[in-house]
Amino acid sequence: MADSPSSASAGRDRLRELIDAVLDEDNRTLPDMAGDAYASPWYFSRQVTAGAGEPPVALRRRVLLERAAWQLRGGATVTDTAFAAGYDSVEGFARAFARAYGRPPGTDVGAGQSARDTHWLPAPNGIHFHPPMSLWVADEPSRRPADEVSALMVHHDVEDTRALIDVVKGLPEEEYRRVRLPGWTVLPWDGAEESVAAVLSTLVWTKEVWLASIEGADQPVRGADDPAALLARHDAVAPRWLAAVRDIARRGAWGDRLVDALCEPPETFVLGSVVAHVLTYSAHRRLLVRSLLRDAGVEIDTGDPIDWLTRRDAP
Repeated sequence: MADSPSSASAGRDRLRELIDAVLDEDNRTLPDMAGDAYASPWYFSRQVTAGAGEPPVALRRRVLLERAAWQLRGGATVTDTAFAAGYDSVEGFARAFARAYGRPPGTDVGAGQSARDTHWLPAPNGIHFHPPMSLWVADEPSRRPADEVSALMVHHDVEDTRALIDVVKGLPEEEYRRVRLPGWTVLPWDGAEESVAAVLSTLVWTKEVWLASIEGADQPVRGADDPAALLARHDAVAPRWLAAVRDIARRGAWGDRLVDALCEPPETFVLGSVVAHVLTYSAHRRLLVRSLLRDAGVEIDTGDPIDWLTRRDAP
């Protein structure tokens, strides 16, 4: 992800080494993979199998078949998909695909199935292809029940953000964009947040970009930040963000890992930590906006979730 703290990553883990060596586009054979890891093929295969529970060649073949299924579902041709997956012939790819999925490539999938259901294959390690060019590492069946407090915090976050955007619709343009915190940055990769406009825009953008990563969408284009446009962006992303968090809780997938292979080095994000990250910095920014609004002479509430819940539950 472009907006993640890639430069702050501390070292490389086993999973990242697997991505680099096993799934590198140029490594089509076991000797290729082992050479990238500066190991003999025998030793490399033994280490990967012990760590991932799956031989490297089988791991690569399965993940590339999952990518192929996703590409076919998106309209790619069987021929292009076959060669992108490393097969020397369409016939060989078709046989491998049919063995894996029980249907020929290009066949329509069943109605009502999610995109993930249609391209994930059984895996001993939870490692799966996640579009557009990442991996998803599913956790063990959850021993982490959905947390009501977390659900309330997520819901409060989106409603409070919307309330703040509603408030600034009445703020003069010059006050909305006035630099009140020269040089202020919350997180270095998000850039300067010196005004009410900048802080609110980043509040909405954070959910847009993380949701794209979770959904497997392309990097979104950052939209306009005037209050009307910002409200429209928020109203578009908020229900999808709530649905994504509810889905994580329903599946008990807080420990699932999304591995972004486009980062250098590849970066691992635990879903629970992504939600915690968004909530932490969103709470900070919402309080920061209130401080800036008071500086602009606007009377504003405290943003306390206790008050929000009291109002929400009032008869």
